[in-house]
Amino acid sequence: MALRMGKRSARRLSMTSLIDVIFLLLLFFMLSSTFSRYGAIDLMAAEGGQGVAADSRPLFLKLDTAQISLNGETLALADLDLRLKSMTGAAASPEQQTQQVLLSLSPEVTSQRLVDVLAILNRQPTLTVTVLG
Repeated sequence: MALRMGKRSARRLSMTSLIDVIFLLLLFFMLSSTFSRYGAIDLMAAEGGQGVAADSRPLFLKLDTAQISLNGETLALADLDLRLKSMTGAAASPEQQTQQVLLSLSPEVTSQRLVDVLAILNRQPTLTVTVLG
């Protein structure tokens, strides 16, 4: 006894479910993303250039996850700008020598914290920053 199989009916896939899934994914990613502006920090490799005056001592900035230490004095991130202005002198002449800042990082420091500190240091035109490895 032979079983007779009918022609296979061609199955058509509905595109409605695929479009719904794509729409939900699009909606999810639009609502979960942030639209904040990102700033740029210029980083350059060390190279030979102008020397720092022999009478000026470099500032040592130690960056940790919980605190910032400038020449051994612990201070908050918000106070760093004011403290740097008082140490370098607010009334700087154009021909004034640049002040070198040595920035030491602890291994646990996040890149966002480093960028925050570098943004504050870039506001001071007379500072040259060297990140210690």
